[in-house]
Amino acid sequence: MSALHQQAVLTVTDPATFTAVQGAVDQSFSAAKVESFLKSLKSAGLRIRDFEKVLKAGKLGPSTQAQYGKLDNSDQGQIREHYLASLEKVDLDLRDKYFKLYAYY
Repeated sequence: MSALHQQAVLTVTDPATFTAVQGAVDQSFSAAKVESFLKSLKSAGLRIRDFEKVLKAGKLGPSTQAQYGKLDNSDQGQIREHYLASLEKVDLDLRDKYFKLYAYY
């Protein structure tokens, strides 16, 4: 039993909308914008891991929530996973600076 587990590749049902929402996430976590994104979450009293609240607060862009709502459950799940993976890739210095946003309590 030397086979490694491979995550299944899921087909995106609405590629255009999926790409738009994924792009909004990527833009928020881009090197040029991530600190202002974190500041906006801090000032709004939001936790970074609470994707639904971040989305509803418009922190990923004004039209992103509506676009996300058009996606089916599978595509939404992939977006949530992408968001959570992106927040873990933030530079450690910024994560330390905004420690409370990352805290689990």
